Amino acid sequence: MKNRTRVYRFLEIIPGFLLCITFVLALLLSFFKPLWVIYFIILFDLLWLYRVVYFVIFLLYGWRKFMGALRIDWFDRLTSHHKDWKQMYHLLFLPMYKEGEDIVDQTLKSIVDSNYPMDRFIVVLAGEERAQESFEPIAVAMKKKYGKTFFKFITTLHPDNVPGEMKSKGANINYAGKQVQTIIDTLNIPYERIIVSTFDIDTNPHPDYFAALTDAYLSHPNPTRASYQPVVLYNNNIWESSAPMRLAAFGTTFWLLSELARPDRLFTFSSHSMSFRALVDVGFWQNDIVSEDSRIFLQCFLHYHGDYSVTPIYVPVNMDTVQARTQWISLVNLYKQQRRWAWGVEHFPFMLTAFAKDPLIPRWKKLKYSWIQAEGMYTWATAPILIFILGRLPLYFAQGEVSRTVLAQNAPFILEMLLNFTLIGIIITAILALIALPPRPTTQRAYKMVYMLLQWALLPITLIVLSSIPAIDAQIRLMLGRYLGFWVTEKTRK
Repeated sequence: MKNRTRVYRFLEIIPGFLLCITFVLALLLSFFKPLWVIYFIILFDLLWLYRVVYFVIFLLYGWRKFMGALRIDWFDRLTSHHKDWKQMYHLLFLPMYKEGEDIVDQTLKSIVDSNYPMDRFIVVLAGEERAQESFEPIAVAMKKKYGKTFFKFITTLHPDNVPGEMKSKGANINYAGKQVQTIIDTLNIPYERIIVSTFDIDTNPHPDYFAALTDAYLSHPNPTRASYQPVVLYNNNIWESSAPMRLAAFGTTFWLLSELARPDRLFTFSSHSMSFRALVDVGFWQNDIVSEDSRIFLQCFLHYHGDYSVTPIYVPVNMDTVQARTQWISLVNLYKQQRRWAWGVEHFPFMLTAFAKDPLIPRWKKLKYSWIQAEGMYTWATAPILIFILGRLPLYFAQGEVSRTVLAQNAPFILEMLLNFTLIGIIITAILALIALPPRPTTQRAYKMVYMLLQWALLPITLIVLSSIPAIDAQIRLMLGRYLGFWVTEKTRK
């Protein structure tokens, strides 16, 4: 984003500055005022325990809704409840960059296998000019194979080096959206009758996803003022991936599932859907940012002065876990993916600046969404390190009379007890993860189920190295003005 004002730049500094202050004070006070830090760590752990209980309650609620949604015949429900469903079209954007034909083909096949008429689909395969050599043969092959299956099969090629744009997914689909708008205008399809789904190229929707989405859209009292967020499962290659990749994948799924149970605080994430009316109204996705998937929600929220929300769809879409040619490259790629997601901190200055300019958005909504963004990013970066590392320092450095106080003597037992209570949350998520696994392929040995359970012992390490540190990295970069570009996660399958 260009032309940052001084106020905007100041707001960019705040998240990283708070991190630095937190860690510096935790280190210094552990030496000079260890009793203060012991009080703080116990209170922080109590807060964390509360958050774990809170998380588990909403996770179980979301899981119940998810399992219930899988038992519903959504197409039958749609056709029996909404006589005008045939007037609806589904517009799918599938941006790609150097992915293999096997991945693209599997995604298109999963769409064809949907329990929904194919003549209501407009599918857009959106390529990049800088990857034209790999894109064009795939586009030709896919158009030959699926071109007559859908109502429309469109390919677009996003020009390279456009002034003011970032080399990003947002720029690609921004261009594709504007190209498709001209085609839709010639077809005279009302924008309100088009539901847009933006999928990563590895997204395989559940067969009932589009029926459930259409039902949710037609059931909504104001469908063009909402986005629609499905459950995201990283099941495509979960059996082939290693433990850190699986833990990150399950962590993301369960976080999203608990958020779906609280739609009043929900942002869009990854693959999601919305009305074409809203998309046109806000001028499509921003083409100069990294986190376009959640920014599009904020664009709509601001455009409609707070009259915009996210509706949960408990029918899932399936995606890939991070997997590269080697284990080391996979770990590096996972770190970069987590850092890119953590770059959502760029919304913090954007939100506060926009909120200050709009008197029509209710003040309580401004405060709520500002708090959700700020507290979520801060906790993401700090909690694992404070709990598992810095929380032990004051116990080692407490000397003299301080070490003989009742609190200092009992602090290790209190902290251990609190952490043991949080293990309940880990046990529950581990059990749900086993249930959520797709059927074991014949190429995988039965004993791998044991690994799927034992891998959760690595959770404290992965939370620090592959979650907290990437978040710190992102926020410090924003604080220093070292802006992150868009990084495309490599997608390979065995």
